[in-house]
Amino acid sequence: MNDRYSISRAAHHLGVSPSTLRRWEACGKLVPERTAGGQRRYSASQLMTQQTPPVQRKTLAYSRVSSHDQKKDLERH
Repeated sequence: MNDRYSISRAAHHLGVSPSTLRRWEACGKLVPERTAGGQRRYSASQLMTQQTPPVQRKTLAYSRVSSHDQKKDLERH
């Protein structure tokens, strides 16, 4: 079994963005191995130590109600 993950798979596994993994590397929090081509590879054991608690996300919606004075603008074709 291959226990090395690309940056996108590692980010998906941790629930963060690839840029977060790059930032963690820059500050020394998580240091990936590099392939001969320079691509980052993260081990399963590294990912287990970086588990983050699930984030509860909220979805916001914006709506606007036009005034009666703007009715003509809404009826334009």
